[in-house]
Amino acid sequence: MPQSHTDELIVFCDSWLSAWTGNQPERLLSFYDEKAFYRDPGRPKGLRGHEELKAYFQKLLAANPDWRWRAIEMIPTPKGFVLKWEATIPRGETVLSEQGLDIVEVREGKIVRNEVFFDSSRLKG
Repeated sequence: MPQSHTDELIVFCDSWLSAWTGNQPERLLSFYDEKAFYRDPGRPKGLRGHEELKAYFQKLLAANPDWRWRAIEMIPTPKGFVLKWEATIPRGETVLSEQGLDIVEVREGKIVRNEVFFDSSRLKG
């Protein structure tokens, strides 16, 4: 894969990860295609399209305005990238640190598929 394409993916990934912080669901949604598919442990059957994503992102980001996401490793693929990440998630007086993996497919500068994999058991309760 050409280095310039990898560099573009890194810039895209960093901008997208920063959009998960600060409770700005419209900003986050702007990274997703109108018909994007999104799946995470909280929505194991997945969501499709801006309407479903917006409702979910509004609730999720409002509940976690100060969490932070950091790329640990990004592996370019023919359709996008696989991302190993670390999240720091404030929970009252404690801050959880979680690692996970995303499959991200990008077409014409928008995410068309985003599947998130991590152990969410510590986030419950």
